[in-house]
Amino acid sequence: MSHVGVPRGTARKRRSVALLATGVLTIPVLAGCTSDGEDPTSVAVPQDIAPASRDRVADGSTLNWAIDAVPSTLNAFQADADGATTRITGALLPSLFPMDAKGEPRLNPDYLESAKVIEREPKQVVLYKLNQQAVWSDGREIGAPDFVAQWRALSGKDSAFWTARNAGYERIEKIERGKDDLQVRVTFSKPYADWRSLFSPLYPKEVTGSPGTFNDGARTTLRNTAGPFRLRSVNKPRGTVVLDRNPRWWGDEARLDSLVFRAVEPGKRTDALTEGTVDVADIDPATANSIALAARYRGGNGGPPAHGPGAGITPAAALRSWALAHGSDEDAAETAQAAREETREAVAVYAAEQKALSGFAVRKSLEPSYTQLALNGESGPLSDDRVRRAIARTLDRQELADAVLKPLGLPAKPPGSHLALAGQPGYKDGSGALGEQDTKEAQALLADAGWTPGGALRSTRDTKAGSEAEKKDEGEKPAAGEKAAAGDKDEKDEKAGKKDEKAEDTEKDDKASREEGEYTVGDDKPGSRSSGGSGVTAQDKQPGGAAGAYAPAGTAAPAPAAVKSRLGKDGKPLSLRFVLPSGPGSQSLRTVGEKIVAMLDSIGISTQVTKVADDSYFKDHIASGDYDLALYSWPATAYPATDGRPIFAKPEPATDGSLLVAQNYTRVGSDHIDQLFDRAVAELDADASRDLLKQADARIWAAAGSIPLYQRPQLVAVDKKLANIGAFGFAAPRYQDIGFTARQAAGPPANGKK
Repeated sequence: MSHVGVPRGTARKRRSVALLATGVLTIPVLAGCTSDGEDPTSVAVPQDIAPASRDRVADGSTLNWAIDAVPSTLNAFQADADGATTRITGALLPSLFPMDAKGEPRLNPDYLESAKVIEREPKQVVLYKLNQQAVWSDGREIGAPDFVAQWRALSGKDSAFWTARNAGYERIEKIERGKDDLQVRVTFSKPYADWRSLFSPLYPKEVTGSPGTFNDGARTTLRNTAGPFRLRSVNKPRGTVVLDRNPRWWGDEARLDSLVFRAVEPGKRTDALTEGTVDVADIDPATANSIALAARYRGGNGGPPAHGPGAGITPAAALRSWALAHGSDEDAAETAQAAREETREAVAVYAAEQKALSGFAVRKSLEPSYTQLALNGESGPLSDDRVRRAIARTLDRQELADAVLKPLGLPAKPPGSHLALAGQPGYKDGSGALGEQDTKEAQALLADAGWTPGGALRSTRDTKAGSEAEKKDEGEKPAAGEKAAAGDKDEKDEKAGKKDEKAEDTEKDDKASREEGEYTVGDDKPGSRSSGGSGVTAQDKQPGGAAGAYAPAGTAAPAPAAVKSRLGKDGKPLSLRFVLPSGPGSQSLRTVGEKIVAMLDSIGISTQVTKVADDSYFKDHIASGDYDLALYSWPATAYPATDGRPIFAKPEPATDGSLLVAQNYTRVGSDHIDQLFDRAVAELDADASRDLLKQADARIWAAAGSIPLYQRPQLVAVDKKLANIGAFGFAAPRYQDIGFTARQAAGPPANGKK
C-alpha cells in the first residue's frame, strides 16, 4: 500500500519563511499519564512471512523483489537515502542491533559476541567484542579502524562530509582498541541511552575514511561489504540492483544464489506479478483483492470451473446462432459475433491473469509506522492550541482506522503514542492527555478561542444606527415596502431566468473546481456561495417588503441556516487548507481525508481541499509549511529518545528571520517537551528513560500538532513457494534464510542462467 511517509532521522534541517508564533501550551491534567508500566492492551500484530526451517528451503535460484526505484545512493547516512537503500544495504552490511518482531534492538551474533556498558562514571564506556570470523569481502577483519572512521565522518565536526544525521556520534569522545583487535572501546563525552543505534549499518573505512569516498564513492557501488550477499551490479537503465552470495560470509549460507531488486512503480505491480517479472512486491488493497479473487476463481485445484453440457460450443458461435434465429440479418449476426469474439479474448486474458495471480499469496501485517493528521501551527487559526485541540477532539479516530484496516481484516485500534507502537516495550496510550472524541467539548474550545457560529457574518466594528452615511443612502433609495416603479411580469420572468442560469453556471464552476483538484467544503451548501455569502442579494428579497423592493442601504441579506452555522470570527470564516496527494497509490489517504472533512464540516469548520502530485506533496507542501492540514506517516523506531526529538522539538528562529524546524513539520513544540527528550536520551536506566518519554508523549498529545490515526497496513504479494519473506512487521529480514521451498526458476534469472 502506498502512503506518503517520512524516514526518521534522514531529513536535513529546513527553513520556513516566517517565525512560529509560540506560546505557553495549555496542558490538561496529566496525572496517570506517566509511568504505569506497559499498556496491558499493547499487542503487536504478528509478522506474516511463511516461516520455514532452513532445511526446508531449497538451495539456489533467483528471487526478484520489487522496489519503487533504484536508489540514488547506497550510503544510508545521506539525505537522499530511501527505503530501497535500507532494504539493499540490509543484505550487504553489518547491522549490530537489528529490530526483532517486538520492535526491540537485539544483538546480532553474526557480528558481535557481546556489547555492553562497562563504565558509567566518570564517563560512559561501551565495549564491543566482535565475532572472530567477521571479515569484509576483501578478507580484512572488521575492527576498530572501521568504527573510528565512521565516527569521524558522522560526528558533525567536519563539514566536508555530507551527512544527513549525526545523532549520538557527536556524543562520542574517543574510540580505542581494546585488549586485542577484536575489541572496540567507545567512550562518550555525555551519557547516551541509545548507544545501540550507532554503527548500523557499519561501513568499511574505505567508504567513511574520506569526504570524497563518503560523498560520492558509495552512491552507486559498494566494493567492500560484509553481509550474506555482495553487490554484483547496479543498472539504472534496466532498473535493477543485483546481489550474489558472499563467498566470504562466515554465517549461515544464503539459500538463494542471487537476489535481484527490480524497480517497479506501485501502479504497475499487478502487471509485474502476472508477467512473472517479480516474486515479491508491496501492493495496495486493489491488487490484494485481485489476488484473493484469483484464489477463488482457480478453486482449490488450480484449474478453472468445469463447464456443463454444451461446453464445446463457443460463446461466439452461440451468440451468432441466437442472432440469426431472432431475425437478424447475416451482417448483424457477423457484427455480434465479432463483438463476442472480442469479449472472449478479454475473458481469456483475464483468465490468464487470474491463473498467474493464483500463484501468489498476500502476506499481511501492520507496518511499523503510523499515519497522522498534521496541523500546521505556524500561523493562522491553528497557531492557537485551542483550535488544534478542538479539531483533534472532533475526530473519530476509531472510524478512520476502521475505514482503512477493517476491510483488510487487520486490527484497527488507533495508536495511543507518538513514540512507540503497540507491542513495543514501554508502549503506553497517552491520548488521555488530549481527551477522547467529544463534539461539545470541541465546540466549547472553539468558542473560547472566539470562533462562533455565524461569526463570519459579523464584524467587531460596530455600525451605529442612524449614521449620516446611512441616512444619506436611505434618502437616495425608496423606502422598504414601497412598490417598485418598474418591472412587469415579463421582466420578472427574465430576471428569474437569469438567476436560474447564474445558479447553473455556479454549480458547473464548483464541479469543475473539484475536478481540477481544489475545492472548498463547508461553503457549498444549498443557497450559499463559495465566498461564504448567502447567494441572495438585497435587491432580490428583504424581510417585510414586497418582491422587488429595496431595503435600507447597509442592511445585510438573511443568511441561510447552513451559513449561519459556519464558524467565524471578526467577520472571517474558519477555513483551513487541507493538502492531499493525488496519485493512484494514495487512495486510502484521500478516503481518510474525505472523512476528516466531513467531521470538521459537522461542527462548522470549512476546509479547502487541494490535491497535488505525490512527488511534490512532501517537498513542496509539508516540508515548506504550505498547508494547514495534511496526512503523512512516521516510521516506528527502537530509539525514540534519539529519533523522536527532531520530529517534535520546538522550532527555533534562525539569524535570517526564518525558522529552523528540523523534522518538526507541524511547527508545534515546547521547551518542556525538549527537556524531557534531553533527559531521556541521557538516562542509562531503560525504565527511567521510558518514563520520561511517556511524559513527553503526553505533552505532545496535549499540544495537538500531530494526531496519530492508524498504524499503516502492510500488504505483500509473495510467490506461494517462497519462505521466510513477506510482511515482516517490526523485524528486519534475515536475508540468508529466504528462499523457495521447492527448486524452480522463479522469474528471469539475474544472468539469464540457472
